[in-house]
Amino acid sequence: MCLALPAQVVERRDADEAIVQLGGVRKSVSLALVPEADVGDYVIVHVGHAIGLLDPEEARRTLALFAELEAAVPGAGPLISTEAP
Repeated sequence: MCLALPAQVVERRDADEAIVQLGGVRKSVSLALVPEADVGDYVIVHVGHAIGLLDPEEARRTLALFAELEAAVPGAGPLISTEAP
């Protein structure tokens, strides 16, 4: 099973690297597959690589679904961390 999550680009480091944010956590990812991504864009992230651009509204809906799943399973803990490491 593969899992790719929407994350927002918050900083471009160079042509191939960016910092993305998801639930308050920031992570360095490769933009080699989506070099057109810019600060503010949402990308789909899989194992440290942005694999596609995502419409902001679609990203919001997807993240809202994760929040609903989390609320539906008491005691399961957060599906997406909202705490910085």
